[in-house]
Amino acid sequence: MDKEWYVVNTYSGHENKVKEKLEMRASTMGMEDYIFRVVVPEQTEVEMKDGQKKEKVKKMFPGYILVEMIMTDEAWFIVRNTPGVTGFIGSSGKGAKPFPLTPQEVDKILGSMGMSRLEIGSELNVDDSVKVISGPFSGMFGKVKSIDTQTGKLEVALDLFGQETIVELTVGEIEKTA
Repeated sequence: MDKEWYVVNTYSGHENKVKEKLEMRASTMGMEDYIFRVVVPEQTEVEMKDGQKKEKVKKMFPGYILVEMIMTDEAWFIVRNTPGVTGFIGSSGKGAKPFPLTPQEVDKILGSMGMSRLEIGSELNVDDSVKVISGPFSGMFGKVKSIDTQTGKLEVALDLFGQETIVELTVGEIEKTA
């Protein structure tokens, strides 16, 4: 099974507390191999107040957190029964497991926070095969030639008209292939 991103409903205003509790439960119950990252989607907004710029962190989706996990019965049980969690989004209830977010949805949310769905170094390395999922080269396959960890940009070799061509892409524009 692959790890995927799920949306978890929490009590509004308790997102950070639920994140801490869920991370602690995953650690104490030895579920780090099934529950990976817990993210509270936030954006920093700059507003002018009395002629001064003030930065304010604003939740993108109040009452929701994102969880990267492998959906097993045990992992599902741990997340569902974490204090403050009211359920998963994309589940019909009655014991049905939820549907994960699509890679495009995850990339859009995490990208707006300056994060990436793929972890460079552990999940994405030079010489990995990738598929371009957005932009003018969408649907094409290539091989990662270099990775700039600071900017999150990659140089990928694509086959254009029978010739290997290096293009610069962001992590959000690709998905790793087997």
